[in-house]
Amino acid sequence: MHAADIVASVLVLGITVVSLLSNVVVLICFLYNPEIRKQVPGLFILNLTFCNLLLSVSNMPLTLIGLITTGHPGGSAFCQIVGFLDTFLTTNSMLSMAALSIDRWVAVVFPLSYHSKIRHRDAVIALGYTWIHSLCFSTVATCRSWIGYHHLYASCTLCNVRAKGTGTQFVIFTVALHCLTYLLTLIVLCVTYLKVLKVARFHCKRIDVITMQTLVLLVDIHPSVRQKCLDEQKRRRQRATKKISTFIGTFVVCFTPYVITRIVELYCPGPISPHWGVLSKCLAYSKAASDPFVYSLLRHQYRKTCSLLANKVLKRSPSDSEVTSL
Repeated sequence: MHAADIVASVLVLGITVVSLLSNVVVLICFLYNPEIRKQVPGLFILNLTFCNLLLSVSNMPLTLIGLITTGHPGGSAFCQIVGFLDTFLTTNSMLSMAALSIDRWVAVVFPLSYHSKIRHRDAVIALGYTWIHSLCFSTVATCRSWIGYHHLYASCTLCNVRAKGTGTQFVIFTVALHCLTYLLTLIVLCVTYLKVLKVARFHCKRIDVITMQTLVLLVDIHPSVRQKCLDEQKRRRQRATKKISTFIGTFVVCFTPYVITRIVELYCPGPISPHWGVLSKCLAYSKAASDPFVYSLLRHQYRKTCSLLANKVLKRSPSDSEVTSL
């Protein structure tokens, strides 16, 4: 094995372990906390977690085996199944992110009518569309025998070598797949989250005005208290921007190199470096490892549930854990 292959193998192994552990924790929190289960976004997060977990136990290990053995992991039929899952799970997870962004947009822009606009029935319909959308593309690719082991990505996925004789159809299919999944999701993320950011900044300005008016009236306030209020005012303005940047940024950084490589592969006659192909695939896999933190584990409700579970496992009372943290 080359040094680059060893580094890539370690990277895939690390991503697989982190993805498995973090997504299992999200699943445990969802099953343990009834409040999380009652929330509509919980269904989208559950679907996203399911896709990430299945990707972690099916595609990532086979990519690792392909890097170590530098060959085809398993038979042709087995590779077809894994390739089907690769297309299905990646597409499904992207659309789940789009659904989560729409849910957040409605919750922030229309807070009073959110519960009437977004119900569990609506979430089930949205998830039904994501599954049908994903199944259609993955089924077509499988039926057309366009799935096989791709040495560029060291994984079983869409393979242009297997599409010889149907080159134009494969190009149309690949472009349509990425336009209706990656590009569509990116547009939805940008539109919805930027609107959320606009509303958040508007509310921050209103709170800032009230804060400044209060500080002006309280002439006897201690300078340290005044400074704390101004610091909190600054953090409040930055908090929404950081969150929105994380949602959109992780999606762009993780999926864009892989999608661009796929498109370039269709039109570029020259060979693409396999090291770059594996790296782009690893970045796509890393989204499954980062999603639990971006959408779940960093939120207060999930952190509180994790703390309760840890106390239960360690047989400690919540007061004991608070004393220990202090």
